[in-house]
Amino acid sequence: MKTLGILGGMSWESTALLYQHLNREVAARLGGLSSADLLLRSVNFAEIEALQRAGDWAGAARQLGAAGAGLKAAGAQALLIATNTMHKVADEVEALSGLPLIHIVDVTAQALQAAGVQRVGLLATRYTMEEDFYAMRMRNRHGIETLTPAPAQRLEVHRIIFEELCRGQIRAESRAIYLQAVQDLAEAGAQAVILACTEIALLLAPETPAALPLFDSTRLHAQAAVAWMLGGTTTV
Repeated sequence: MKTLGILGGMSWESTALLYQHLNREVAARLGGLSSADLLLRSVNFAEIEALQRAGDWAGAARQLGAAGAGLKAAGAQALLIATNTMHKVADEVEALSGLPLIHIVDVTAQALQAAGVQRVGLLATRYTMEEDFYAMRMRNRHGIETLTPAPAQRLEVHRIIFEELCRGQIRAESRAIYLQAVQDLAEAGAQAVILACTEIALLLAPETPAALPLFDSTRLHAQAAVAWMLGGTTTV
């Protein structure tokens, strides 16, 4: 089994979920007491979130890149960034860390393509929904068009992530807001919806009855990472 490095803590709530997915996937594939060979660097999310709000993405990239370099020095052979939003600086982090990166957009796109999805809704932080790094990679590399909720709905989706989910708060009224956003994306022409923030699956599991199929980027990321760790078809 190859050793995987994880840049986590953004937030720790979703990193804990990713950790579970990775270990359960390894156990399911290998059986017995098997678990994942991992190195985790969990950063202080308050520092990263402040850089996000300030628009200092270069500063965030430097901090995560240095953390990734530390994982390489400790023996990691590839890297996961355990957050969708910080894939905005994925190329910079990959270069600074010196490790090949398993990109969350690519593995999510592969699952969408396998399901025949060509137009997908995006539920995520406002950075992921409103900036072009996610949608452009989906379109240019994978031929998949992304749709986002209306502006007021985007603000509410973002607020719930940072004020509730990142703090471990799960509220039925917030689930209803997300389900309405899925319904609206269906009416706008989406064929499925990506849960494109690692925390969203805490509120809206992919098995939740909804107007569209839900693709959990965190779970897909974990499955692809384990395939790489065990020498499967996923490459970095």
